[in-house]
Amino acid sequence: MNDKVVVILTALDLEYAAVRRRMANTQIHRHVAGTRFEVGTLQGTRCRIALGLVGKGNHAAAVLAERAITEFAPIAVIFVGVAGGLWEKTKLGDVVVATHIYAYHGGTSEDDGLKARPRVWEMTHGLLQISYHLAMNGDWWRDLQRDTEPKVHFGAIAAGEIVHDSRISYEAQWIRQHYNDAIAIEMEAAGVAQAGHLNGSQVAVVRGISDRADGSKTETDIADWQPRAAENAAAFAARLAQELIAEETSETWAGSRMQGRNTVNNNATGPVGIQAGHVTNSTVVMSVDSEHSTNRSLAEQLTALRQLVVREHSNGNLDDDTYEAAQAELNLASEALKRDTPEGKSTVMLALKRLRGLIGDMAELAAKVATAIAAIRGI
Repeated sequence: MNDKVVVILTALDLEYAAVRRRMANTQIHRHVAGTRFEVGTLQGTRCRIALGLVGKGNHAAAVLAERAITEFAPIAVIFVGVAGGLWEKTKLGDVVVATHIYAYHGGTSEDDGLKARPRVWEMTHGLLQISYHLAMNGDWWRDLQRDTEPKVHFGAIAAGEIVHDSRISYEAQWIRQHYNDAIAIEMEAAGVAQAGHLNGSQVAVVRGISDRADGSKTETDIADWQPRAAENAAAFAARLAQELIAEETSETWAGSRMQGRNTVNNNATGPVGIQAGHVTNSTVVMSVDSEHSTNRSLAEQLTALRQLVVREHSNGNLDDDTYEAAQAELNLASEALKRDTPEGKSTVMLALKRLRGLIGDMAELAAKVATAIAAIRGI
């Protein structure tokens, strides 16, 4: 699959419809396990989107998010939908972009109460920077036919397993005690964030505030705040997807320009000689059977990565489970590289992205994996 695609996932039909209305030229894409995605472009753009419906809950969201990542090798996954606002500053219809995600149902029950043991995933710096820019620029909402611009908030989102609609229940008080920086609450973001982490994929969560999580959900639903909030979130997510693909394309184009500036490429398969006088402000690049040379270079990079993984495991920096998983991904990448086919290259890319997710907190390893990913993209 072309990796210049953004996956957008939703939980509810009305959220799916809000994104779907922004797409054109859609075609059904069937996963081998039966999951259906719609792949198309955002209207008026070349931005490719793979849209999927995961249903309610973190577990289903995690499984189908990983399925989408494996199937499309996307630039990013954006989860779009509605959420409950936990504090007065988030008004109905406002948009919340997650800076980090809490899986708030983690804990241990002891004699003196329930002790919080959450899992937390932070959004990537570059993705957040683009989101901040879009919020400040303010043109993302122009086609919404709104009188005023919906406000965009950045902060923590709490993701659990229940619909939250009270401010006086035990659960409500517990959340406000242990997660008082969370500004919205919902049921899928933790699953998507976990899938992104394990597969080395960027994840963004964009939510429209459709209720106040205070017992008034029935009234706000009757007042049609769900479709309006979903529409606002979809509008922001669509602009974010455009920017992500534009930036990826721009970086690829810039890299090609730099590689091509003032260069002379000579490709040959036999002995090569060059005779020159003075050559200034130029670069002479000579390659012998460039495609096989690139594959050979990638194979060498994989070997170097394997040696680093072994070293870090020997030094106690990688636990046994992570070490075995990393070795499995490297084995898969090495075998796929030998096939020298588009499908093989896609497999290498996915294996390297999963490897990046496994060792993301180890700077030297992560840098070398990023170099290998850039190399496979350039083939």
